[in-house]
Amino acid sequence: MPGSHTYSEMFCHLRPWRRFCLEKILPHWFHYSRALSGAEAVNALRPFYFAVHPDFFGQHPREREVNENSLKRLSVYLENLQKPGFKSLKPTPLTFYVRETDQNPSDGQEPFSSPGFRAVKFTLHTRDLLSTVLYILNSCSLSVEHIQSMNTNVHSQPLKETKRMSDRPIKWDKSYYSFTGFKDPEEDLEQVSRIETTLTSWLDNNGKSAVKKLKNSLPLRKELDRLKEELSHLLQLSDIRWQRSWGIAHRCSQLHSLGRLAQQNLETLQKAKGCTVIFTDRSGMSAVGHVMLGTMDVHHHWTKLFERLPSYFDLQRKLMLLEDQISCLLGGIQVIYIEELQPVLTLEEYYSLLNVFYSRLLKSRAPFHPRSLRGLQMILNSDRYAPSLHELGHFNIPVLCDPANLQWFIHTRVQQARENMKRKEELKVIENELIQASTKKFSLEKLYKEPSISSIQMVDCCKRLLEQSLPYLHGMHLCVSHFYSVMQDGDLCIPWNWKNGEAIK
Repeated sequence: MPGSHTYSEMFCHLRPWRRFCLEKILPHWFHYSRALSGAEAVNALRPFYFAVHPDFFGQHPREREVNENSLKRLSVYLENLQKPGFKSLKPTPLTFYVRETDQNPSDGQEPFSSPGFRAVKFTLHTRDLLSTVLYILNSCSLSVEHIQSMNTNVHSQPLKETKRMSDRPIKWDKSYYSFTGFKDPEEDLEQVSRIETTLTSWLDNNGKSAVKKLKNSLPLRKELDRLKEELSHLLQLSDIRWQRSWGIAHRCSQLHSLGRLAQQNLETLQKAKGCTVIFTDRSGMSAVGHVMLGTMDVHHHWTKLFERLPSYFDLQRKLMLLEDQISCLLGGIQVIYIEELQPVLTLEEYYSLLNVFYSRLLKSRAPFHPRSLRGLQMILNSDRYAPSLHELGHFNIPVLCDPANLQWFIHTRVQQARENMKRKEELKVIENELIQASTKKFSLEKLYKEPSISSIQMVDCCKRLLEQSLPYLHGMHLCVSHFYSVMQDGDLCIPWNWKNGEAIK
């Protein structure tokens, strides 16, 4: 849809009864509002991002994985909407697990799949940022009232009818598509469902596009490496990382910001000597001692964080002592924090969890034989009620777990835990060997996986890749994920469970 068309103009092509239905569904001010910019769209979607953010699903790997993948597809959709001259976008079906405070989900949406969240499914086939934002928020039963304040030319009508749009996509009359020349999303969906996606066919269709994007990104990739190396040397950092899959240009911009701050306050920033800096969603020190720089925070907040690092280091030492004390009470089991499997916690939050757990252990004095559990590992969970044994060999222990039950649970699964840990180490060796073999065979520039991909999945994927002839992969960056995608900088994402036919669902 051309950007110059207003929605009131678009509706005039519809039959009178259909136009009336649309005007009842959409907010009155929608027809008079100006288009949203990309930054305004992101700001308007803040309630949505807060409700589906993967960090809040750390104890639910499957739901976290679904949200991560859907957010990436949504990001590509929003990016394409902002490209000048675009004509139409393919309908994009998305599924999100939405954190819920209302225990009565709206009609037409799935019931809670786990305490505290529910699944929401919808298909995007909107043609501008404002309608996309409204559709997403209403599909998830989130308020849209804050959007009115972002529009300077909106109608003065109060937002009494904007609580929620219909979850059912608008079904346009066929004559509308014939008259306007726009694509019928139903036909697109039918065509997509008829096409069998294979790895080779997908690479045939997307390989050239990926090569072009990768070639265009090479200067920025070199710039990113240069900036990262210079800042790491200047501030004597252990590493610089990113929590999200931001594009190369975005990452360079973040490093430039840190570089400018270093020029102004070098002595203050050098207090992070030996640390890992992570660009993420909020500022602070992480549970494992990384310096987190919130990408939405201003330099003043970053400076304050670096100034407080000595006190953070003191708290980190207390935290390590607390972990050792818990370990002594539990027969020598090691308390660990796994970033990929746990929520992103600050140092203060994690210390508080450990302290609550330690206090409960002291009161109970459950009899664990000294050093009987040495070599085993456990992580603390704040949103579980029963202990469990992870396939990787570590124990998931709820903070409020009854110590007596905990003792019985651990002792009955010690042997299985040791076997799982041994299997994990063996798989890791096999995985690394297969990654090296695949990288060499296909002359890949880089082969990596998303954190949600297990070693078992990666091993299976690489074994089958090595049986193929895939010339399109030469010199590419290949990411093993859960879906097919070409990233904005040319990285190829393929599902780990691809096959010669359709990817396994």
